[in-house]
Amino acid sequence: MTTLGDTRPAGPALDELLADLRELVECESPSDDLVAVERSADLVARIGTERLGVAPERLVVDGIHHVRWRFGAPTAPHRVLVLAHHDTVWPLGTLTRSPFTIADGVLRGPGCFDMIAGLVMALHALADLGERDGVTLLVTGDEEVGSASSRALIEDEARGAEAVLVLEASADGGALKTARKGTSLYEICIAGRAAHAGLEPHKGVNATLELAHLVHEVAALADPGAGTTVTPTAATSGTTVNTVPASARFSVDVRAWTASEQERVDAALRGLRPVLPGAEVQVDGGINRPPLEEAASLPLFERAQTIAARIGLPELTRAAVGGASDGNFTAGLGVPTLDGLGAVGGGAHAEDEHVLVDRLGDRTLLLRVLIEELLAPSPPNQEPHHDH
Repeated sequence: MTTLGDTRPAGPALDELLADLRELVECESPSDDLVAVERSADLVARIGTERLGVAPERLVVDGIHHVRWRFGAPTAPHRVLVLAHHDTVWPLGTLTRSPFTIADGVLRGPGCFDMIAGLVMALHALADLGERDGVTLLVTGDEEVGSASSRALIEDEARGAEAVLVLEASADGGALKTARKGTSLYEICIAGRAAHAGLEPHKGVNATLELAHLVHEVAALADPGAGTTVTPTAATSGTTVNTVPASARFSVDVRAWTASEQERVDAALRGLRPVLPGAEVQVDGGINRPPLEEAASLPLFERAQTIAARIGLPELTRAAVGGASDGNFTAGLGVPTLDGLGAVGGGAHAEDEHVLVDRLGDRTLLLRVLIEELLAPSPPNQEPHHDH
């Protein structure tokens, strides 16, 4: 293997990595535009084929395009699952006001940090691997909207793996993500009864008023001490300004560090009862992603930390974050999962989204060496590690 100095293996070719990153950022891929997501999947498949020397499988579920490479014999175990996604939150046309740029070592463009850079890093890390047998790279197209069509694919791949590496962007300062809150999403639907607001409001059942009662009751389910947030978000009610509203609805976002907290809030929401006589309440939705608890990630983090120190990379730190990713699904199965291995930068989902160019090389190198070590045969008299 070519080395830099005495300790650090050679990193990726940065000019090629940046070229691929630019091409993918400029192929806008908002999750809710299936044509755009298909076009993005086509590009991921083309670039990946050029870098990896083999075409991927194309998986289409509910009209959403996912891309998968499996290396090694079909019947052989696939020990390492690398997860990325190619959809973004930015609508078509964002490039016209926020074009791809690189200036003063900072790369900008819609979706660059979350998570096109991580996807490109995965392709280049695998391209530089001497041996890929036993690795699966799964690139999904609906992560930003909850992974409804890809969850089964992710979980099926993870069940046979010894480790899952998630190329979501890093936390502040490049920290890896060793814990993530679980996410639950609900819609509370209220049925009242319409009546003329001026002539006989007493004959109606006001769904807006019922909504007001329930919003306070729902928000009170939060537990700041446990880190559990229960946030009423989007709300609608009524039809005209002079009619007692016959219907209303509001959405609820729940985040929790533990499965038991998710279950507590879920049971409470499903037990909601109307306050106003004659009103009806229906609760839709539920637990979307289980928590990624630190026990699922610490052994892999410590291994990555040792590798970074050994080959002269920046010191690795770790963080617990409120946002969820596809790593929550795999950790929920009991499979060791390490998240936040992607780009260093900031501004995910925000106008100042950016990537630090001088960190792309060392992060890609870290990923490659970590995969190499995970694929290496276990030392004599040492059993492979399994938590599932």
